[in-house]
Amino acid sequence: MRAVGHYQETKDRIVELVSESDASWSTAVAACPGWSVRDVVAHMTAVAEDWVSGRLAGAPTDEQTAAQVARFGAFDTAGILTAWDDAASELARKADSDGLKPPLGDIVVHEHDIRAALGRPGARDSDAARSVCDQLLANLRTPVPLVVAVEDAEYRSGPDSGAEIRLDTTRFEVLRWRTGRRSRAQLAAMDWSGDPAPVLDSLYLFGPADADFIE
Repeated sequence: MRAVGHYQETKDRIVELVSESDASWSTAVAACPGWSVRDVVAHMTAVAEDWVSGRLAGAPTDEQTAAQVARFGAFDTAGILTAWDDAASELARKADSDGLKPPLGDIVVHEHDIRAALGRPGARDSDAARSVCDQLLANLRTPVPLVVAVEDAEYRSGPDSGAEIRLDTTRFEVLRWRTGRRSRAQLAAMDWSGDPAPVLDSLYLFGPADADFIE
């Protein structure tokens, strides 16, 4: 299953990133208010565990994410990464045996949250990011016709009739604004063909961010 490979590649990049000598696990992650890099890694580890066990099959609630971070409160960084390795191995095994799809969206979004926090941009055009972008745009629902144009494709949402709005953007930006990493002002300032007011509140699954988020 391609999603498993994408998950593992993304995980490997994150582990390499947070294992660099100058990468502080205590660094605050602006995209996840109140969380440090350590907290984000603990969350991803717990999501993998909960996905494998069946305790989680979608986005966790705020209470669940708080419990996930707390689960690893007594672990050192090596212990968290070992637990993540174990959970990722189980994800791969269950994908092979049961067709379980890994929580790819969560890990891809948080890769870039951590990169922004540590000042290490990269992997914005990874296969995993492209896959998640496709899914996020396929699930977009708007009250009026909207065409979202990215580097290599166009996606249409909304009803068949009515005046069409067009947004020219990038796959990476889609990944960020769909998951609440852009403010409403940033959404309104994107490259629109007309007034975006009718669709602004339909663009994000979470959020929007309380303040402009620059990365």
